[in-house]
Amino acid sequence: MKKRKTILDIAGMKNSGEKISVLTAYDYPFAQLMDQAGIDVILVGDSVGSVFSGYENTLPVTLEEMIYHTRPVIRATEQALIVTDMPFMSYQVDLSDARRNAGRLIKEASAQAVKLEGGENLAETIAAITAIDIPVMAHIGLTPQSIHRMGGFKVQGRQDAQAEQIMADARAVEDAGAFAVVLEGIPARLAAQVSQELSIPTIGIGAGVDCDGQVLVIHDILGLCDKYSPKFVKRFADVRQTISEGISSYINEVKTGVFPGEEHSFK
Repeated sequence: MKKRKTILDIAGMKNSGEKISVLTAYDYPFAQLMDQAGIDVILVGDSVGSVFSGYENTLPVTLEEMIYHTRPVIRATEQALIVTDMPFMSYQVDLSDARRNAGRLIKEASAQAVKLEGGENLAETIAAITAIDIPVMAHIGLTPQSIHRMGGFKVQGRQDAQAEQIMADARAVEDAGAFAVVLEGIPARLAAQVSQELSIPTIGIGAGVDCDGQVLVIHDILGLCDKYSPKFVKRFADVRQTISEGISSYINEVKTGVFPGEEHSFK
């Protein structure tokens, strides 16, 4: 059996200069394929709400849904570090709630770490969760759970004041004990500065090549999600077309009586 990566391994990759590969997964088959391919980190993201459940955004996702989707990912994998998103309102109310809900993701879902969105404003929460020995990945810049405040999915940090705040957020989450931080939707130059200043790994998504690692949504890179197409997404395969053709072929063979054939029937 392969040895599963830990947060210490991820920290060591930054120190050695090895880039960190991260993808989202929400089910057994995709998680198994990623693990077998050698992915470093699998994020069970609350993006499941948009790309898997069909919600308009990530806000409706519940803690129970995150627990449900983490369990098959754990069962499917042997070597990847598994990080699970804390959904909206599972950590914002008070520190007791945040600790309890983070604990449920570790105890009931068997995640190795949790991820939450926020910088200086959530530093106390990150510190409270890490104080009970639960590793936390932070997430700053464009934070999808804050779309109503931001006015949508807009690049953050282009103005000086925003850039200063993002840098302050980065320092705050590191000081609070986060083992890594996702930088989303910020200018590449700013992401490079943050990555150079922090001792913890930075994981970019729409943040340029100088981050210590990159994360994307699996449905986006395989062409399975047609709801949106962010600039930072690269399509590495067009699985949607292949699946569509397979389904059409099945329907046609059922309608015409070609399937099931003799080789698919019992005597």
